Amino acid sequence: MSETTDIATARRRKAPVKPKGRVTMTDIARAAGCSQATVSFVLNNSPGIKLSRQTRERVIEAARALGYSAPAFSALKAPASAFDGLDGVIGFAVDQLATSPEAVVAIEGARQASWNAGNVLLVAQTMGDAVMEPRAIEALTRRGISALIYMTIFTREIMAPDFLYSLDIPVILLNCYTSDYAFPAVVPSEIAGGQNSTRHLISHGHRRIATITGEPWMQAAQDRLKGYRRALATADIPFDPELVVEGDWSASAGYAATVKLLALKDRPTAIFCQNDRTAIGCYEALKEAGLHIPQDISVVGYDDEEIARHLFPPLTTSILPHMAMGQWAIEQLEAPATVGRGRYPITKLECPLVERESVRAVAG
Repeated sequence: MSETTDIATARRRKAPVKPKGRVTMTDIARAAGCSQATVSFVLNNSPGIKLSRQTRERVIEAARALGYSAPAFSALKAPASAFDGLDGVIGFAVDQLATSPEAVVAIEGARQASWNAGNVLLVAQTMGDAVMEPRAIEALTRRGISALIYMTIFTREIMAPDFLYSLDIPVILLNCYTSDYAFPAVVPSEIAGGQNSTRHLISHGHRRIATITGEPWMQAAQDRLKGYRRALATADIPFDPELVVEGDWSASAGYAATVKLLALKDRPTAIFCQNDRTAIGCYEALKEAGLHIPQDISVVGYDDEEIARHLFPPLTTSILPHMAMGQWAIEQLEAPATVGRGRYPITKLECPLVERESVRAVAG
C-alpha cells in the first residue's frame, strides 16, 4: 500500500483519543505513527531536516487532533504541496493533442497517477501559440490548479515563456527542458535507445547495419543516430555513411529509403528504422523486392506503436516511454516543495527494447 493511500486511510479513522493531561510529543508520535524525534523536527520546524510532505502532514494533523497548543505550533502551517488547492486539480498543457498518440499516452499516464491519489487532471491544447497559450494556461489557473505539467510533442530544448516563471505553483516539463534547468524535466533516453537497437542487431551477428533516420532537425533523430554510431564504434564496426538514409518518419520515406539501400552493391543485412511508420514502408519495399524478413534482412523499429505487433512478422521495436513520463511528472509533485527556484537535473527514462520476430542471426 502506498504512503498516499496510508494517509487517506488514516484520515478515515477515528481521531486519536486526547490524553487527560498535557499533550506531549510522545503522544503525538504515537498518534502519527512515527518517532518522537520526527515529531520534534516537524513541530520545531528544524532547518536542514529532510522529511517527506506526507510525514510532516501526518504529524501536524495528529498534533491538532490532540489539541497540542505550544506557541511555536500555533503558527505552523501544513507543508506546501503540489496537491494543496482546489480538490487537488492538476493542469496539463500540451502543444499538440489531436494528431499525436504520444500526447494521449502521456496524459493517460498522468491521469492514472493522479487518480490513484484522488486528484483530477485538466487538459488544454495550446498549439504553442504565443497569444492563445498563456490564455489557455490562465484559464487552467482560474480553475484552481495546484500544479502544471507543460508538454511538447517534439523532444527539445525550449525557451520557457515568461508566464511559466511567474506561476506560484509547481511546474513540470514533459518531453522538453530549459537551458537554465529552472523546472523538473523528463525526456526519453534517445541516445541509449538508438544504441540498444543497434546493439541488438550486432548481437545477432550483423555488421552491415543500415539506418533510416527521421528529419535531421529533430533532436530525437539526432540522438537516435548518435546511439547508432556509438553502438557501431563500441563494436569496432566502421561507420559507413552510405548506410545512413535520411527520412521524415513516414511510411513512404521508409519505402524510398529501403529501395535506395537495396540498390547498394553491398547491401545491408539489417535495417534500423528510427520509427515504426518508417518500418512499415521498409517492410513493403523488402517484400516487393522478394526478400523475406528476417531470413534475408532483419528490421528493427522504434516507438512501439500498436501497428508494430500486427505486422508480419511482428516488429522488434523500442517503447517510447510517454506513459512512464506522465506518471513520473505526477510523482514529482508528491516530493516536498522547495522554496524559490532551484536547478533541476533532466531526467531521462529508458526506451526498453521489445523483441519480436523481425530479427534473426545473420546468414552464414
